[in-house]
Amino acid sequence: MVTIIDYGVGNINAFLNIFKQLNIQAKTASTVDQLEGATKLILPGVGHFDYAMQRFNGSGMKDKVNDLVINQKIPVVGVCVGMQMMAKGSDEGSLPGLGWIDAYVHKFDASQVSARLPLPHMGWNDIKIVKDTPLLKDLEENPRYYFLHSYYFKCNNAQDSIAETDYGINFTSAVNHKNIFGAQFHPEKSHHFGIQLLKNFAEKC
Repeated sequence: MVTIIDYGVGNINAFLNIFKQLNIQAKTASTVDQLEGATKLILPGVGHFDYAMQRFNGSGMKDKVNDLVINQKIPVVGVCVGMQMMAKGSDEGSLPGLGWIDAYVHKFDASQVSARLPLPHMGWNDIKIVKDTPLLKDLEENPRYYFLHSYYFKCNNAQDSIAETDYGINFTSAVNHKNIFGAQFHPEKSHHFGIQLLKNFAEKC
């Protein structure tokens, strides 16, 4: 059962609608009890890093989700700020991240992002697959996704980066470490490219 963690941050209904379209069972969880039976987890996120961490820390689900991901090795995919939360921390705030991936979230350097590339990085952009993983299987050539962010994820272990995107610099736009996956972009807003990625997560990861 694909379970979308509902801690008050993220496009929950958009994910549910896609899985309904794919005839894949999915539900939301806003309590520990509702996490029972989860075989795949989605950690959505939008907005400010510290706000998202505060909401998740206060949801009552953090310890259970940590157990599912770290001890039980249930596959999880973080989306946008949900991916950033998987790092150790972020320039955007002072709270620690979940630390599931050895990484840190940095602010784009305005001196490297020219006037023709405004911040935030918003809209459609290409991803370049740099490592073969189940999450990125069977995508069309030159896959494009919808982005909205001013901070980027930097892995301390290059092997954890599975896709990159160019926005003044090449930054990691998707990650994978063991059962942990992440997408900086929004698959739930990325039409058929995003639908294929979410189908891969549900069926192949």
